Amino acid sequence: MKIGTTIRAYRLQKGLSQGDIEKKTGLLRCYLSRVENGHTVPSLDTLAKIAEALDLPISQFFADDALSRQLNAQKLSDDELKFLTQIRRYSVNLNDSDRKLLLAMVKKFAATAIG
Repeated sequence: MKIGTTIRAYRLQKGLSQGDIEKKTGLLRCYLSRVENGHTVPSLDTLAKIAEALDLPISQFFADDALSRQLNAQKLSDDELKFLTQIRRYSVNLNDSDRKLLLAMVKKFAATAIG
């Protein structure tokens, strides 16, 4: 089990940066990076802090659930995950009309890139 990968996946899914988790938990960003990259295994107390910051039950880090299957099926690169997380973060405050416009622009860019 790769707890760091699971933590990163949930953090990105929620559109949070390591800095956001740092602010919520008091854990240093460099420590969070070490956990996410598998260089450090957090204690249960630390996992509880991270779970609270992500608004998840601690058991979610150990569950073989839909997120794990979804991430394995998608096989997104780190750059793709980062890009989609940024889009999600910035689009939260958009109204429906602006979201439709943004989607139309993305479709136009994609069509131009292909053709």
